Amino acid sequence: MRFCLLVMAKSPIPGQVKTRLCPPLSPAEAAEVAAASLLDTISAVLETPGAVPVVALAGVVRRDDVRDALAECVVIPQRGETFAERLVHAHADVARFAMPVLQIGMDTPQVTPSLLASCAEFDEAALGFAADGGWWALGLRDPLRASVLRDVPMSRDDTGVRTWKALEGLRVRSLPILSDVDTMDDARAVAALTPDSRFAATLDEIAAVPR
Repeated sequence: MRFCLLVMAKSPIPGQVKTRLCPPLSPAEAAEVAAASLLDTISAVLETPGAVPVVALAGVVRRDDVRDALAECVVIPQRGETFAERLVHAHADVARFAMPVLQIGMDTPQVTPSLLASCAEFDEAALGFAADGGWWALGLRDPLRASVLRDVPMSRDDTGVRTWKALEGLRVRSLPILSDVDTMDDARAVAALTPDSRFAATLDEIAAVPR
C-alpha cells in the first residue's frame, strides 16, 4: 500500500528549536540534538515500505547534512500562524497525492520503518498518543479531514484526548504510545531506546563536553 508519510519539521537553528532543553544545554547544543532527531526520523521514513516521504519544513536549512537528507524527500513549506494551522495546511497540501497520510513530527527519533509501516495500516484514521498527553502520529484516509485540528489546542497535556474527540465520526485506530523529546529526561530515555542511533551519539558527545 502506498501512503504519504508526512513529517512536520523545523530547521535546527540555535535558539529556535528544542528550547526546553536549555538549560542544561546551550542553544547550539539543543540545535545539534534537534538535527540528530530530524536526521534519524528522515532515515526511518526513507526506509519505510510504501511511503512517499514528505517534509513540511519551517525555517531555512543551514546544515549540509540536513539539506542532503531533505533532498531525498518532497519538501513543502509550513503555512499558518499557529501550529494547528500549519498542521491543517500541511495535510491539505499533501491531499494532491490522493493517498492516505500518516503524519509524524521530528521529536520521536526512536521510530523505525517497521513501526511506521504498521501505523499506516488503518481504515479511516489513526492516532498515536504521546506519553505527555499530546500525540506523535496522526493517520487520515482523507487528509482534508485534518481541518478539525484547527480548533484543537496544541502542546497541552490534553491535546491527545481533544484530538481524539475532534475525530469523532471516524473509525480511529489507537497506535502505540511513544515518548517525544521535550526535556532532557525525555531525551535520555529516548536515547536509551536507540543506543546505536545518531540521536544517542549526539547526546553522548554533548554530555562529554566540560561544563
